[in-house]
Amino acid sequence: MTTSEHTADTDNLLKVDVSTLSREELIAHNLRVVEAHFHNENPESVDKAIALYTDDIVWEAPFRGQVYKDAATVKEAYLAIFETVHFNRTTTLRRFATEDYVFDDQICDLTVVGDGMPNLGFKPGDRVSMRLVHCFEMRGGRIAREIAYEMSREFRGPRDVDDIPEGSVVTDFPDGPHHGQW
Repeated sequence: MTTSEHTADTDNLLKVDVSTLSREELIAHNLRVVEAHFHNENPESVDKAIALYTDDIVWEAPFRGQVYKDAATVKEAYLAIFETVHFNRTTTLRRFATEDYVFDDQICDLTVVGDGMPNLGFKPGDRVSMRLVHCFEMRGGRIAREIAYEMSREFRGPRDVDDIPEGSVVTDFPDGPHHGQW
């Protein structure tokens, strides 16, 4: 899906009356909301990602000791993330949903380029392998709570060990500082 398709999809997702959806349709809708949210987690379209939250959003990064309780503060946190790490590659291990939750488990190959993420534990220039597990609580077709379990470890270090299921989806980011250096 292209950026314009995701933008249009985000706009369309916000118009869905989820009270009319069957269980299967609601689960599919929740997965589309999270996919659109992830796709728009970038400086150019972060407002589209934020638009998919409920008005009383709670965003947590417990490993770093961060909790944000309004969209404006969450946006500031995202902008700090964009200034702190650049993605080289992501590997989505699993993603599934219910009527009330979306679970996403992935590995991110990152390069630290700034120092805006509180308690990250790495400095600019470091390469990080992050096991990033999200639990999204959904309400009314939007994200009411996002918990991002960011387990950062030294790239290719002793804790950088994962069981990657066959068929996992890999996304490369050509502008990443360590792109292609696997």
